[in-house]
Amino acid sequence: MGIRSLLRNAFGRSKTADRDEPSLPQQSAGPDSIAATTEAGAGVVIDIDRDVAETASAVSVPAQPTAETADRAGSPTVPDPGPLGPIPTPGPPRPEPVPEPEPQPTPMPRPKPVPEPEPAPRPDPRPMPEPAPGPDPEPSPAMTAAAEAAPAHAAVSLEKVEETAPALVSLYKAAGVSLRKQGLAGQRAAVYLVLDRSGSMRPYYKDGTVQHLAEQALGLSAHLDDDGVVPVVFFSTDVHGTAEFDLDNYRGRVEELHASYGHMGRTNYHLAMNAVVEHYKNSGSTDPALVIFQTDGAPYSKPAAEKALCAAAELPIYWQFVGFGDPEGRGFDFLRRLDELPVPDRRVVDNAGFFHAGHEPRLLSHDELYERLTEGFPAWLAAARAAGIVE
Repeated sequence: MGIRSLLRNAFGRSKTADRDEPSLPQQSAGPDSIAATTEAGAGVVIDIDRDVAETASAVSVPAQPTAETADRAGSPTVPDPGPLGPIPTPGPPRPEPVPEPEPQPTPMPRPKPVPEPEPAPRPDPRPMPEPAPGPDPEPSPAMTAAAEAAPAHAAVSLEKVEETAPALVSLYKAAGVSLRKQGLAGQRAAVYLVLDRSGSMRPYYKDGTVQHLAEQALGLSAHLDDDGVVPVVFFSTDVHGTAEFDLDNYRGRVEELHASYGHMGRTNYHLAMNAVVEHYKNSGSTDPALVIFQTDGAPYSKPAAEKALCAAAELPIYWQFVGFGDPEGRGFDFLRRLDELPVPDRRVVDNAGFFHAGHEPRLLSHDELYERLTEGFPAWLAAARAAGIVE
């Protein structure tokens, strides 16, 4: 067999294919066939064919399956799935996340206030010892002599006082001495007592100072008034009430009335003064009146108090103001100016006086108190008589 036949057998070519483009070698043609063939032949062709054979042996392309072979093999044909679905259209951009606010620290609960214990009551700066029960102190020899020299026409006799109010004997005798010194022995007059019940007066009611003043007023009234009766007016913001003290009914009388009036308010002089004027007019008395007006501060309405005082100047009433408390207190400037009110431009006569009894009015002796209570009364009597106010 010739070389061509060998090559055709090796690469599976036909005669007709010799004239066409050479086809790829068959899968079954291996290097052993090629080697055998090359050994049998000779020449350049053999070398070329060897190179082709080596190349074909080195590059072995596997056969690609076709649809027909796939059908014969029974392998299913995978259909084209087509597009997976519509491509989603991008939506609006998602908003930037808002950072959550940092939690604020929870404030610690404020501790509940612990109620402070109520302070212990401070002792009264003006404690006064309670008078020891017992006989009335013996008057001084001078006081006794003056009392024995009292005229027989005194309003209430010493015997009457000793019988009905023995505790007031020393007051009665001391009042008689002061009246004789002032030239007032045998003078008739109604004695009024006006008591301040403003809130600042509470300690003076509590320690008995006001009761003590009421008893001193009774000792004076026993010389000036035929009955020895003292009308008493309690006032603060308004007039709380009017009562009477006498030798038969004076013990504890101030405390009893004070407790019955309740609330203690401000200081309105003019209302208390109007109450005295009304009482005096209704009494029908023709004797002059001496008003002991006790207070511990200035009037709430100074113009009203001044107006009431000037209007009362036409009546036979003399106002003796007595201050309790701080002698340097500015609240008493109004009372100190009373003597400066012009006469007769503002009032017919000078119808008022003032003295201060200090922080401890009970420390004043009876003689000193009565002297201060009556020192302005004689001059007023003379002026009132000259003006036709007093008969």
